[in-house]
Amino acid sequence: MNADFEQVIQWYPGHMVSAMRKIDEYMKLIDVVIEVIDARVPRSGANPMLDAIAGKKPRLIILSREDLAEPAATIKWMTHLNTTNRRAVAVNGKEQTSVGKANFHLGQLAAQSKGANQRAIVVGLPNSGKSSIINGLLRRAAAKTEDKAGVTRSTQWFRVQPNLELMDTPGILVPKIDTPEAQWMLAMTNAIPRERYDPEDVVYRFYKWLKEKTEGRTRVPDLQTFANARGFLRRGNTIDMHNAAQSYIKDFNDGKFGRMTLETAPDDGKAAKS
Repeated sequence: MNADFEQVIQWYPGHMVSAMRKIDEYMKLIDVVIEVIDARVPRSGANPMLDAIAGKKPRLIILSREDLAEPAATIKWMTHLNTTNRRAVAVNGKEQTSVGKANFHLGQLAAQSKGANQRAIVVGLPNSGKSSIINGLLRRAAAKTEDKAGVTRSTQWFRVQPNLELMDTPGILVPKIDTPEAQWMLAMTNAIPRERYDPEDVVYRFYKWLKEKTEGRTRVPDLQTFANARGFLRRGNTIDMHNAAQSYIKDFNDGKFGRMTLETAPDDGKAAKS
């Protein structure tokens, strides 16, 4: 794959436009905003439109899939994301004890609101781990989960604490993913459906970034080496690079290449570097 021909990756279907309008309408009923962000992409995985919609409402930022991200990087991101009006907590949605940390902070934020009953809304990009977090808070499989983007298409209400209701919403991307780096990172972390990008291109860009980050000392294989080792062959013994790239991305999201954070937290107020 030639770097001069990197694919432009965008995805903002009609149901996201409608969902964003509904979230704006529901916000008047909401006491606490929960934003679920993949801990591997804390910058690109956030939706900047939420700042204007949520206003000054208390916000709990849940960095999901913390078991796949680098621990030191996650700590730096939580320090950066914690402000006066918001809290950040790292969670592995598959572990009840880990989700309990989010439940504790959610209860504290809800207690700050007036009234006997509070309502929270859960927002996040597609496949950010929202449904796993909700199921962990409920201690049961109520929200549908799949390892692909765009599974949740409608809003759902759940009661997670005696005085707290929680609304699940569809995953929503920004109308335009601004940078090429954010595009491949969101594709690599499954925030974008597989049919919306070329997996070979995404793996190429990921590996180029990884080699630069590690100064060439990474043990993660490039796509060619991966395909050869896994025996991705077509008739005539030609390598099936397309399917190899899809398997490569799956292995990345299964943690088989080790814990990895794709974005660096800002340092002293400076812009983050990917």
